[in-house]
Amino acid sequence: QGQLVESGGGQVQAGGALRLSCAASGRTFSRYVMAWFRQAPGKEREFVAAVSWSGDNTGYADSVKGRFTISRDNAKNTVYLQMSSLKPEDTAVYYCAARSSLSPSSWYKDSYNYWGLGTQVTVSS
Repeated sequence: QGQLVESGGGQVQAGGALRLSCAASGRTFSRYVMAWFRQAPGKEREFVAAVSWSGDNTGYADSVKGRFTISRDNAKNTVYLQMSSLKPEDTAVYYCAARSSLSPSSWYKDSYNYWGLGTQVTVSS
């Protein structure tokens, strides 16, 4: 059994920055694709970013490209999402997810094996 726990959410003004962390435990996720999704009130959960097991390859939703950066530290079993130039439309619950053997063309799909409980990010205008 594996567990993902997100942290780092909070309230910030537009233009500000936050760094989310996702700590994995219960198993080694170093060979897993790790991703961030988000869900705003009244909307479906959507893909934000993903990183390959090695950290060499990353993918982003168009809405966050150039503003968000995903990274991982396999020694710490942790994945990060650095968010900058935040906008009110970034307000959502952010979820960490993990899955093994997932090709980059499928990273955006909501088909991950492990999910965290989420952390709230609120951006005020």
